[in-house]
Amino acid sequence: MHLFDHPDFDDHEQVVFCSDAASGLRAIVAVHDTTLGPALGGCRMWPYASDEEALRDVLRLSRGMTYKSALAGLPLGGGKSVIIGNPRTDKSEALLRAMGRNVERLGGRYIVAEDSGTGVPDIKTMALETAHVSGVVEKATEGGGTRSGDPSPSTAYGVFVGLQAAVRHRLHRSDLEGLTVAIQGVGSVGAHLARYLADAGARLWIADIDEAQVRRVADSVGATPVLPDAIFDLEVDVFAPCALGAVLNDGTIPRLTCPVVAGAANNQLAEARHGQALADRGILYAPDYVINAGGVIDVYYERAGHDHARVMSHIGRIADTLTEIFARADMERKPTAAVADRMARQRVGRTR
Repeated sequence: MHLFDHPDFDDHEQVVFCSDAASGLRAIVAVHDTTLGPALGGCRMWPYASDEEALRDVLRLSRGMTYKSALAGLPLGGGKSVIIGNPRTDKSEALLRAMGRNVERLGGRYIVAEDSGTGVPDIKTMALETAHVSGVVEKATEGGGTRSGDPSPSTAYGVFVGLQAAVRHRLHRSDLEGLTVAIQGVGSVGAHLARYLADAGARLWIADIDEAQVRRVADSVGATPVLPDAIFDLEVDVFAPCALGAVLNDGTIPRLTCPVVAGAANNQLAEARHGQALADRGILYAPDYVINAGGVIDVYYERAGHDHARVMSHIGRIADTLTEIFARADMERKPTAAVADRMARQRVGRTR
C-alpha cells in the first residue's frame, strides 16, 4: 500500500495505522491539517472491502474536514478516522476502548466524534480512554428541552438552509412549496432533512438500503418510497445524496435530470472531474463539505460553550457561503466544487 504517492494524499500531516490484537481493532487515523486548530472529525466504522479502500476513504474525508471547518469559519483543522469492520457484528467495548487509546496517543491533535457506523454511546466508550472527544454532551433545543450530543439534527438543518440557497440561485424560488426532492439515504441526517423539507411543503421520494427505515420515514412525512437504484432516474427538482460517498460518477451523472444536487453525504463526487461533468449538464452542485458543515459547527460549540441560538445562527451562514460560491462559479465559469476548494485552501493558507 503506497501512501506518499497515493492520488488522495494531500500533504497530510499525519497518517496513523492502529492495531489491537486483543480486540481485533484495525483502524486508520488521518490528520490532514492543523493550521487553524486541532483536527476534529468523526470516526467511521465500515466493512471496507480492502485496506486500500479504507485508506482512500480516510484520506479524502480528512481533507474534506479541513475544507469544511475553514469555510464554516471555525478554528479547527481537519482529521478523520476509520475502523475496518462491520458496526453491527464487530463492535465491542474492548475495540472502542482500544480506539480511544489510539486517539489519546495523538495528544489532542485529533478530536474524535461520531460518524457512519458509530454513535454517541460509542464515542462515550472511547472517552473512557481519552479526553479528546466531542459530540457527546446533551444540548439545549429551541423548545427549552435537551437532546443528545448527536450532531445529526444540526447537519440536517445546515443541508436544509443550503438546499434553499441552491434553489434560490438555480430555480429563482424563495419557497419550497411543491418542490420535488429525491433523498438518497434516510438515516440520522436524511430522516431529519426529510422532516424539514416536508414541513416546508416539499414533495419527497426516498430510498435507502434499510427497507424498514424507508417505511418509517415515508409514513412519518408522507414521502414516496423507491428502490435504491431508481432514485437517480426520478424527474425531480433536487437530488439530495445523504448516504455514503462517490455516488456522483460516470454511471449516475448521465441519469440525473434534476437542476440541483444538494445533500449531506461526504465525498459525493467520485473524482474531482465529476464536478465539471455536473456543470456541463447544467446541474448546480452544492459542494458537500460546505452544505453539510452543520454537524461540525454543532460539536465545535459543544467545546466552546453551547448556545442554541448561536449555533443555529452560525449554521444559517452556510447559505451565505454557498451563495458566494455559486456567484463566483457563474462569474468564473468554473465548477462550484473547484471554486469551493480554492476558497478553502486560501483560508487555510495552502498553496496546492
